[in-house]
Amino acid sequence: MKTPRFETLTLDAIVGGGQAIGTLSDGRKAFVWGGLTGEKVAIRLTKTKQHFVEGVVTEILEPSPRRIAPKDPESYLSTSPWQIMHFATEQQYKASLIEQAFELHGITLQQPVNVYTDGKDFRYRNKVEFSWYGQTRDDGSEQLDLAFFRRGSKGKVAVTDCALLPDSMLRLARAVRDALQRENVRAGDLKTLLIRCDQQGQCVWQLYVKNKPFTALADNIAQALPALGGEIIYSDPKSPASRITTRLHTYGSTVLTDTVLGVPFRYATEGFFQINLPVYEQALNNMREWVPAGAKVVDLYSGVGSIGLTIGGDTPELIEISEDAVREMKRNIAALGSHAAAILAPSEKALDYITSDKLVIVDPPRAGLHKDVIDRLLEQLPKRIIYLSCNPVTQARDVALLQHAYAIAHHQGYNFFPRTPHTEHLVVLEHEQ
Repeated sequence: MKTPRFETLTLDAIVGGGQAIGTLSDGRKAFVWGGLTGEKVAIRLTKTKQHFVEGVVTEILEPSPRRIAPKDPESYLSTSPWQIMHFATEQQYKASLIEQAFELHGITLQQPVNVYTDGKDFRYRNKVEFSWYGQTRDDGSEQLDLAFFRRGSKGKVAVTDCALLPDSMLRLARAVRDALQRENVRAGDLKTLLIRCDQQGQCVWQLYVKNKPFTALADNIAQALPALGGEIIYSDPKSPASRITTRLHTYGSTVLTDTVLGVPFRYATEGFFQINLPVYEQALNNMREWVPAGAKVVDLYSGVGSIGLTIGGDTPELIEISEDAVREMKRNIAALGSHAAAILAPSEKALDYITSDKLVIVDPPRAGLHKDVIDRLLEQLPKRIIYLSCNPVTQARDVALLQHAYAIAHHQGYNFFPRTPHTEHLVVLEHEQ
C-alpha cells in the first residue's frame, strides 16, 4: 500500500469543477476539495500527474472568513462539498463561474448573471443512491450501515443522515437498513439502495443486490416499509454500476406522480426526473415567456416531456434517446390528451425535425449539443433557440459556435443543486437576420 502524500499550500480561487486551486512549491497546480479561496491548507494528494495534482483538505491552517461548519461533517465531501461556505457566497461563486465559462469562449454576457434560488439550500433533493458499508463487531457479526463513497478514494463513509434529503427519505432508508440488519444481510451481498420521493414526501425504493434468488427480506417486512412501494433487483455483480438485470420482487407501486406547472407527470423509480422541482418550475416559467402562442416547437433531449408538455403548446415534437423515458412520456401524453409527438431517437439522428419554421428547445446532458445538431441549426436557422444547460462550460462552447448567426437575447442562472458546484443556466438565442 502506498503511503499517502501530504502538501501545504495557499488556495487562490474556485474553479469550474467546484474545487479550489493553488500552486505547489514545485509549480504544479493543485485542484483541491474542501478548501476556500485565500485559505492556507494541508492536503492529502489523491491524484498525481506531471503538470497537476488533485487533493482533499486534511487541515485548515488559515481559514477564510467565509468558511462555516458543514452540516454533514463526515460525508459532505461525498454529496455536497460546498456546505463549507455561506449560501450567499455560493450564489456569488456560481454567478462568477457562469461568466467565466462564457469568457473562456470569447463571449461577454451583456447583463450580470443572476442565479435564481428559492432559498431552500437543504432537504431539497428528491432522489438518493446509498451504498453499503459493513463493519465487523467484536463477536464476529457485521454492522450494516448506509454509506456514500468517500471523495478522493475508493473507501466509503457510513452515514445515518444527509442534510440534502427530506425526512421521509431518511426514515425509509433507515427502515430498509434495519430490516436487512435484523436478517443478518451482509454489505458484500448488496450494491445500492435507490430512493425517490414526490413533492408530498411519498417514497419508493429499489434495493440492488448481487445474488439471486434473494429471500432475506420477507414479503411482509418489505410491504410494511414506510413507502408507496419498492423492488428488489438483481444487478450483475460484474458491473460496478447498479443496473437492472432482473426484477426479483415488486411491492406496491414503484411509479411516482408529480405536477410541474399544474401538469401531472408519471416517472419510474429508476427513470429521469428533475431533482429540485420548485426551482425547475421557475426555469420553465422563464422559458415560457419566450414561446409565442401557436409556435411550432421541437424539444430535443426531452426526457419524460416535462418541458415540451408544459410550455411547448399543443403539438410539440419530443425527441428522446431513452426507451424508458419515452415509455413514460407516451403515458403522460395519453393521460393529458395531448397531441404531442413522442420520438424515440438520439437528437443527432432526428435532425429532420429541426426546421426553420420551428422554435427549438434543447436541454442536453453535460456534454452539450452534438456537433450534428449544431450544424443542422446553422443550416436551418430557426428564429429562436431556448437552451437550458446543466453545464455552462459546454453551453458556452455551443453558443460560441452559433454566435455568428445568433445573438443572446436573455440569460438566467438557476441553483438547482444547492451546496454543490452544479449550476443550471438558460440562454435564449435569436437569429440575426
